[in-house]
Amino acid sequence: MSEQVSEHDVNVANTELSRPAIKGPLASMWALFLGVLAMMLGNGLQGTALGVRATSEAFAVTVIGVIQAAYYVGFLIGSKFTVQALRKVGHIRVFAALASLASTSFVLPALLVNPLIWFVMRLITGFCLAGLYVVIESWLNDQTEPENRGRTLSIYMVVTMSGVTGGQLLLNVADPDGFELFVIASVLVSIALVPMALSESSAPRLPAVSKLQFKELLAVVPTGVLVMFFSGLAAGALFAIGPVYGAQIGMSNAQISLFMSAALIGSVLFQMPIGSASDRLPRRGVMIGCALVASAASIFGTSTGTGTDALVAMFFIGGSSFPLYSLAIAYTNDWITNDQRVGASGFLVMVNGVGAIIGPLFASLLINAVGNSGFFWTLAGAHLLAASYLLVRIIARDAVPVDEQSTYQPYPARSSALATSIGRRIPKPKKSPLPTIKRRPPDQRSDPS
Repeated sequence: MSEQVSEHDVNVANTELSRPAIKGPLASMWALFLGVLAMMLGNGLQGTALGVRATSEAFAVTVIGVIQAAYYVGFLIGSKFTVQALRKVGHIRVFAALASLASTSFVLPALLVNPLIWFVMRLITGFCLAGLYVVIESWLNDQTEPENRGRTLSIYMVVTMSGVTGGQLLLNVADPDGFELFVIASVLVSIALVPMALSESSAPRLPAVSKLQFKELLAVVPTGVLVMFFSGLAAGALFAIGPVYGAQIGMSNAQISLFMSAALIGSVLFQMPIGSASDRLPRRGVMIGCALVASAASIFGTSTGTGTDALVAMFFIGGSSFPLYSLAIAYTNDWITNDQRVGASGFLVMVNGVGAIIGPLFASLLINAVGNSGFFWTLAGAHLLAASYLLVRIIARDAVPVDEQSTYQPYPARSSALATSIGRRIPKPKKSPLPTIKRRPPDQRSDPS
């Protein structure tokens, strides 16, 4: 009897030990979040170190703009390729292949200092990172229960932005003129593979994507599309040319890391307050407010130097500009059905990527034309154009009633279309699918934008 009781006690104890000590999304998806953190630390470090190193190597600003824009070209290509690869060989294999290739593209620029090689490596980096986003976000989408979706997405956003911010601070670990920082970035991306490979979660199935034409989306929700474009233009210029601007005006490596981190910190701190306001107020009004604040902060930035005032400018630019990405998605979701969300988000991510490609190119050309302040003038111009368009649409068309708006969710600025399917919408009666909206009689003021 004593032996039977003892065996029973052991079984009970083993059962208790096998239960996760942490409940919620973090308990079942810790491996995914650790992988995201390591990946974003490496990506944040490599992008900034490359800009500083290119300036040190006396590359022309326009050449640097082209090199940095290659990342976003690769990002657009990688998003489409990865979805097809996942259906053929599975998540773990795709993640392993892309992480290994990204690790290589991170370290080679330190060994082969050549603009053409750097362009190719940056293109490969964007291709790989887009694919890694798709793998991680499809996994998150599959493993997230409906009641935890908002919380999971918030954790994902915080982990992602914290990783990118930490990557900026790692710029102080070594001299960008050496090879150490590029090796560290490469190692971090390689480490991201470890928790993913050891995850106990089963490989997910990709969600079905409804057929949706871009012209349909543009016809019904032009505001969401245009705001997403200007958001991408500003973010692309900020991430790609920000470190170059800092190096050009004589900032130290420590100052550049803080300069870039200030924008990311502002983004994390303002995301939820702005999102909460957009759930209670007309969403276009919140977007125009964000665009105007970002414009004002950018104009203020044109007169700053290397001191605290530059950090203040970047803090408010990041805090008001980056949330526009999530606001544009939320606004678009106000006017589409649930089964159209992934398809519509795919187009929004594409439009954002096109803007991100143009941003570094335009900023570098403007710097050549007017001087280093062209960096901030690019940001000011992008947000002023967004604010102007929003103002015209507010005057021209009625908005969605506040009580019919979808629930705001924060998204990292470089997420894939699959991430948006994680978010939860309020189950309220919604408007008809896109084609039906387009055919409404003209006397019904239903055009959302």
